[in-house]
Amino acid sequence: MILEHVVLPVTPGREREFEEAFAEARTIIELMPGFQRLSLSRGIESPSSYLLLVHWDSVEAHEVGFRGSPEYRRWASLLHPFYDPFPVVEHFAEVHRA
Repeated sequence: MILEHVVLPVTPGREREFEEAFAEARTIIELMPGFQRLSLSRGIESPSSYLLLVHWDSVEAHEVGFRGSPEYRRWASLLHPFYDPFPVVEHFAEVHRA
């Protein structure tokens, strides 16, 4: 299992619109092969900042499968206009669980 970690810097004042768009975009990613689950959290100290955590079977399921799919273009059209600056995506492999 791989964890995708992304801090999403949403343009201030567009948080509600982003959350509505994300509700639609979520239905796209949930159908992707290799997708396991996700969570989206909003910053307390920085309410225009969101943390997206997505669990995938593999990096390839995300980078090749999802990002290479026609569905990704719809995901991007829904969400990418909200980011300023564009977020950095990183992948993590678990080394310890309590």
